[in-house]
Amino acid sequence: MTYDLTSKTRITLIAGMLVGLLCLAFVWMGDDSFHTRFWGNILHNATFFTGIGLMAAFFMSVSITAWAGWYVAFKRVWEAMSLFLIVGCVLILILGLATFFDLHHLYHWNMEGIAEVGNPNYDRIIAGKAGFLNKGVYLIGSMVLMAIWTFIVIRIRALSIAEEKHGSLNDFSYHYSMRKYAAAFLPLAGFGSAFVVWQWIMSIDAHWYSTMFAWYTGASWFVSMIALTIMILLFLKSQGFYQNVSVEHFHDLGKFLFAFSIFWTYVWFSQYMLIWYANVGEETIYFRERVDNYPALFWINILINFIAPFFILMRNDTKRKMGSLGFVAGLVLVGHWIDFFLMIRPGIRHTAHEALGHGHGHGDAHGGHGHEAAHDVAHGAGHGAHEAAHEVAHHASGLPFELGFTFPGILEFGTFIGFLCLFLYFVLNRVASASLSSDTDPYIQESIHHHT
Repeated sequence: MTYDLTSKTRITLIAGMLVGLLCLAFVWMGDDSFHTRFWGNILHNATFFTGIGLMAAFFMSVSITAWAGWYVAFKRVWEAMSLFLIVGCVLILILGLATFFDLHHLYHWNMEGIAEVGNPNYDRIIAGKAGFLNKGVYLIGSMVLMAIWTFIVIRIRALSIAEEKHGSLNDFSYHYSMRKYAAAFLPLAGFGSAFVVWQWIMSIDAHWYSTMFAWYTGASWFVSMIALTIMILLFLKSQGFYQNVSVEHFHDLGKFLFAFSIFWTYVWFSQYMLIWYANVGEETIYFRERVDNYPALFWINILINFIAPFFILMRNDTKRKMGSLGFVAGLVLVGHWIDFFLMIRPGIRHTAHEALGHGHGHGDAHGGHGHEAAHDVAHGAGHGAHEAAHEVAHHASGLPFELGFTFPGILEFGTFIGFLCLFLYFVLNRVASASLSSDTDPYIQESIHHHT
């Protein structure tokens, strides 16, 4: 059985993409001279949805390597989601080229002369990281990894289609081939995802670092991927497709949504509370900025992404109620998009203000880049450095309220809708290009009769 992407669905998704384009156009026209809000919206949504595609490929590879069978009835959805890495390559290439040619000021490490001794912009801390934080590594490293990931998911998809056409229930040869690619993908995605997370997102706050940040971002991507999987399957079932995908499959997806929401919270707690408790100036400054200047979003983040799914999905039967499960999936998807907003916007806001000359020079505690000032204080003051760093953070937080930087505005949500519709349009097109499930997959019967 194949899925037919109807003209009504196409028009709806295209309309959503046009909304996103219009929002980006309005942001561009009303933006500062460096179009920081525009490029911030691109970075925010490109990394968010590319990461969802990466997590779909990762979990599919885990399942193939582990000889799992429960997911086979809807594996075409994960195959299609993983192929979004093709679009992700284009999006990241645009960001990489814009960074290379200085078309934006999203990254403080990319400022002119930042690593040159004697230059007014010189920063010894960022200069020490220049071997990793530079235009070449950002562009070439990202594209090489993305190209490798994309090649592997295309090969897995091709083998899956070949198995459907030429395989049989007792023929494991195609599965053996897929397993080789899947096993190779796991370390490449596991270690490579840390590289791109550090480059794309953590380096926005170039003086700050966390050994848990890649885990934190990966968990956010993974939960968002499970949420979107649930929503896509619910949509397809409402259209009369995927009748073999039963409440048992949704129950398992609900358990993953529940479990990894808790895991995300564990990493959130580990970063926030343990770093805060240690009172390390160059690390706590990251959270001080967000607690002081983004208090609503900071606590809404934990409310939406932990408290709501925890209490709603705690009951076993809730994971079997399509309405409740779909509601939580949609809520969590938006919640983790807000989570990415909090990761990205505070840092680029400070960098933009410094680039526009709103500060009083590098390291000025009262107007420049508060993160850098706090870092210098924490490293150079000796006794009481941590308290001094906190005082610097307090004085450096006086930037004005700015829609799109301090809080997502209508144009940010409109851009999110556009990227979401682009993702769904691509995925549903890929789903429609092959049968919804392979009758020759050796594990199809196990999946159809899956019971928890």
